[in-house]
Amino acid sequence: MPESQEMRDVYGRRYRVGESDRELLGRSRNWMLWPAWAAMLAAGVQQYGFGAVVPVLVDTHPLADVVWALALWTVCQAATVFPAMWLRDRGRLDPAPAAVAGGVLCAIGLATLGHAGPLWTVYLGYSLLGGVGAGLVYAACVGTVVRWFPERVAAKVGVVSGAFAYGCVPFVIAAGLVLHTDNRMLFLDTAAAVVLVVIVVAGATLKDPPKHWWPADVEPQKWALDKARRRNQSAVRQFLPVEALRSGAAGPMFVAVALAAAVLLFDLAFLATFSGTHLALGALAACTGLGRVLVGRVSDRLGRRRTWYLSLLTGSAAQFLLLWAGTHDRPVALLLGACLAGLGTGCGYTLLVALVREYFGEESGLQNFGVLYSAKAFGGVLGVGVAGAVVTTHGYPVAFIAAGLVGLVGALLTRALTQPGRTRLLPTP
Repeated sequence: MPESQEMRDVYGRRYRVGESDRELLGRSRNWMLWPAWAAMLAAGVQQYGFGAVVPVLVDTHPLADVVWALALWTVCQAATVFPAMWLRDRGRLDPAPAAVAGGVLCAIGLATLGHAGPLWTVYLGYSLLGGVGAGLVYAACVGTVVRWFPERVAAKVGVVSGAFAYGCVPFVIAAGLVLHTDNRMLFLDTAAAVVLVVIVVAGATLKDPPKHWWPADVEPQKWALDKARRRNQSAVRQFLPVEALRSGAAGPMFVAVALAAAVLLFDLAFLATFSGTHLALGALAACTGLGRVLVGRVSDRLGRRRTWYLSLLTGSAAQFLLLWAGTHDRPVALLLGACLAGLGTGCGYTLLVALVREYFGEESGLQNFGVLYSAKAFGGVLGVGVAGAVVTTHGYPVAFIAAGLVGLVGALLTRALTQPGRTRLLPTP
């Protein structure tokens, strides 16, 4: 085994140096990136493709009851990420078994949508089991990529997080062309089989590096000094999850994540039904995924907080464009609104991984991310469950206006964020 040593910088971050990725894996660390990408590509179909199944499900169930399945799925998926990250940090949950188990549960979730009759079976199979499965895959893949690419977290997490969104585009297109009540079982069973094979085969190859591993070709001291000169500075110290929650920055960040999730999930749940076409939903998912790939590079230049603010502002404005385009039969404007909504509200999770590390440190970075990611559960209840009641009672105009205002509040909250231990008189991202 290659010799290694551990170093610390002035921020308390630890670096395990002396081992190359090829010495540890026998090949480039990119061999860990692409299996994670493939597994996330398949796992995201449950969330981003659900809206394509809604028009079929409402043939036999009320819309407000159907969309609660996605709300509950979101709660289960988001609530799974933190305990999975906690177990991973303590060496009690390896990425490969987590991803494989998650893949089986994801397949059960999709198959349930095809076979289930009463809604309680959808809530059990799709929402509970499928949501937990997607959370396990998300934690396994994001955690693996963060550990193999500690010096390029935003860019590489953007690659796998983007796949979670745009991976559903073939599913959405196929659903728009062929899915109907009579072939629902065959269509979703086929999708479940594909998801199962992709996640299990890709996830079984995932492997973590040693804790605190640092790439041998990147000098840590030089990297740390270079980062200190940029907009996205390192955390002033390492925060445990409890300390992060008490810091004053986690509260606004948590609420902003919840509100951004509410707007995105509202669009995913209702856009296909509102517009009468699956094209807008496909455009939303595609632009969400591509935006996550690009947002890391953009935030390197503009700063994470500023990029998050601008993206949420864009997503908020997109809700009003979607409402106008849908009610005035403007298909081009509708697609533009869907693209802007995806680019706006869908990029926050990629930024959140890097932002959490830069606000609260890397030592408990995955756990802190898991805590803040759990805000998505509240977003699901608000943006899908509560929104379903609003749509049923007051119609789509009120719901889209409310979504736009919710997104605006989330954007304004990000303006108040300051790194713990820094003040507005000092440079802050």
